[in-house]
Amino acid sequence: MKPMEVHSRIFVAGHRGLAGSAIHRELERQGFSQILVRTRQELDLSDTRAVDAFYAEARPEIVFIAAAKVGGIYANDTQPADFLHQNLQIQGNLINGAWKAGVRKLLFLGSSCIYPKQAPQPMKEEHLLTGSLEPTNQWYAVAKIAGIKLCQAFRRQHGCDFISVMPTNLYGPGDNYDPKNSHVLPALIRRFHEAKLSQAPTVHCWGTGSPLREFLYSDDLARASVHLMQNYSQEEFINVGTGREISIRQLSETVARIVGYAGTIAWDPSKPDGSPRKLMDSSRLFALGWQPQVDFEEGIHIAHQDFIKRGL
Repeated sequence: MKPMEVHSRIFVAGHRGLAGSAIHRELERQGFSQILVRTRQELDLSDTRAVDAFYAEARPEIVFIAAAKVGGIYANDTQPADFLHQNLQIQGNLINGAWKAGVRKLLFLGSSCIYPKQAPQPMKEEHLLTGSLEPTNQWYAVAKIAGIKLCQAFRRQHGCDFISVMPTNLYGPGDNYDPKNSHVLPALIRRFHEAKLSQAPTVHCWGTGSPLREFLYSDDLARASVHLMQNYSQEEFINVGTGREISIRQLSETVARIVGYAGTIAWDPSKPDGSPRKLMDSSRLFALGWQPQVDFEEGIHIAHQDFIKRGL
């Protein structure tokens, strides 16, 4: 029997975020009929008693943890206490609460920033904790590493079927486009869209444009997450990526073209680049029969249309 049946009670924590909303859509698409969701106003995930009470009342059998405090370089660098403390609270309450409530299976979503700044490329799962983290987002990374280890600890001590999944950089509908707190791709979509509307002659971008990054459309992550929940049950976390990378400079030029911005791009090398390269080795996942489906440029076009539709 598969861990998830069509009538399984499935809780998606963080269902309004980029990853969580995609997982919610995918579960609905596949016909799962009892999907449990709670808004931040309905359930404060940093409140241990509230989370325990929710588990006791809602009785989920399956849990996807996509809830987290997230942001780009600026947000991580200026709010280190918030990124570490809040993420430790959220994931600790959800994972410990799931064990106490007898949840059958749980999936914890991490991030590629868990890997050392100078990790060998492409990054394999065994490269975790083999070197120093990227300083600008180490607080978020430490929290995510703790989440991985917490799932492994409950697995070892209590036999819990808790798995961890590490996606590469995500983008897609429902992303965060805040000028200060967003990740690079949504930030570029907003910046070039606004520059197009204002007919600005130049858009200024941080760094040199040389770092290489890998991007995954959110619905592809959702398909991978459901696939792994049904077909994977090991202590070792597993990477989710495309195996393809692009420089930030090329990315900026691509976004500008798709958005329709015709001005010039100026680079500010006094601003931080972040890690020089972050490519995931997703061969273990590929061997389990999953492959990404959404074309990169088509995904950016969909994300741009979502940004326009939301009137941000």
